[in-house]
Amino acid sequence: MTMTKRFKIGVVLAAAISFTSACKKDFLEVTPKGRLIAQKVSDYDLLLNNLDMVNISTNSQVAMSDEIAAVQPYFDGASLKTQRLFRWEAVIYEASENATEMDMPMKNIYTFNKIIQELPAATDGTAQQKRSIAAEAMAGRAWTYFLLVNYFGKPYDANTAGTDPGFPILTKADVTENKFTRASVKEVYEFIINDLNKAIPDLPAKTTHSMRMSKAAAEGLLGKVYLFMGKPELALPHFDASLLAAANSAIPLALYDYNKTLAPGGEFLPIGSYGPSYPSAVNNRECVYNKQSSNFWTFFYNEFVIDKKTVNLFESTDLRLKFYSRNAYYGPEYPTGLLRKMGPTSFQYGILLPDLYLLRAECKARLGDLTGAKADVEQLRKNRMPSANAVVPAAIEGQQLVLLNFILEERIREFALSGYRWFDMRRLSVDPLFKAKTYTHTLYAVTGAVAGTFTLKPERLVLRFPQKVMDQNPGMENNP
Repeated sequence: MTMTKRFKIGVVLAAAISFTSACKKDFLEVTPKGRLIAQKVSDYDLLLNNLDMVNISTNSQVAMSDEIAAVQPYFDGASLKTQRLFRWEAVIYEASENATEMDMPMKNIYTFNKIIQELPAATDGTAQQKRSIAAEAMAGRAWTYFLLVNYFGKPYDANTAGTDPGFPILTKADVTENKFTRASVKEVYEFIINDLNKAIPDLPAKTTHSMRMSKAAAEGLLGKVYLFMGKPELALPHFDASLLAAANSAIPLALYDYNKTLAPGGEFLPIGSYGPSYPSAVNNRECVYNKQSSNFWTFFYNEFVIDKKTVNLFESTDLRLKFYSRNAYYGPEYPTGLLRKMGPTSFQYGILLPDLYLLRAECKARLGDLTGAKADVEQLRKNRMPSANAVVPAAIEGQQLVLLNFILEERIREFALSGYRWFDMRRLSVDPLFKAKTYTHTLYAVTGAVAGTFTLKPERLVLRFPQKVMDQNPGMENNP
């Protein structure tokens, strides 16, 4: 079975479930049961409400990020995949296994392509509605390809991107396609940018639901794409546009002030065994575009903690420490200096306001606007700790490289154990300012002694395609 054929089956089933529960009776009466086919503009609109678009279930980036450590005996009982990811091994999956990094994203690409391809012929609806829905599909496809190329393609390096293998580009919902060629990293990025530039003019100006793509989300994504290409001057205007659009959202979008939400009577209380009572994804006011995955390492898995160097990045007044515990969810207490993350039980990695503020701060710092960079990072910090402690230290604010490093460390403080660091590690590995950095993981014994150390090799900044995918697509090039 080819890659597209395999993924198509899951999409059809998901779409059938969505239509069965959401479509009117007259739709079911004109279409044979079990063969539900999108026909009306409203049907294609419903395809974008599929929960498969939200619950992507790819969390490998958490285990590969360098802010974490592992602890025995919990690590010894972790899945083989988890252990391999933490050790940055070449082979992650068994020969018969699918890659979770591909399963749902490829199903969603099929759906996006179906919408883009078939919508012009859909019945009912206006031309403007068709343009808007197609724009959402194009921007959603862009987000998905950005994720895939950051799993399976090398970090974007202008010197080599034209020849570095990226990911196959599929633009048609065609089950007869059986030959796949990896486009170059440059071609994939150009494809993403082209989709976003086409989509943005027709996207909703106001965010009405975090599950649906809006101008605020697409502008933020385009800024992120340019920054990952090492082009902060092109990224900055899009971050500005994204945050401006988010401020004019039809739904509440704003940073949570932990000084209030974690104060007596605050909405994040009480703090239970799974951490503070953090809002669900659909109610998360910091989420502009909702993509999430379960994060069992902030729930009831004990093998991963933030390591000592990460703990030392936090000031004692940082309220984000309320999301950590010295104790395992079950079993022996952790060695001194290691902290387990407690919640949320899923992590958001679509388009988030904290990410936008820190990425814009990074752009400004790289472009020499140190005052603007300081303001953006402080905008986040004053919502995470008492205002007196949120100010960027005077010794840092006037030094470009030091301030830039402080912003990158703020990203670790904000997103520890949620996978963001892995994608930062990738792009920084080709950044002249940071490319000399070495990344390591430490495995601790229950006594606190070091039981193992693992060093990331440059070739492991990309995932290999599983053997099952290679067997199903002979001739497609794999990563080293």
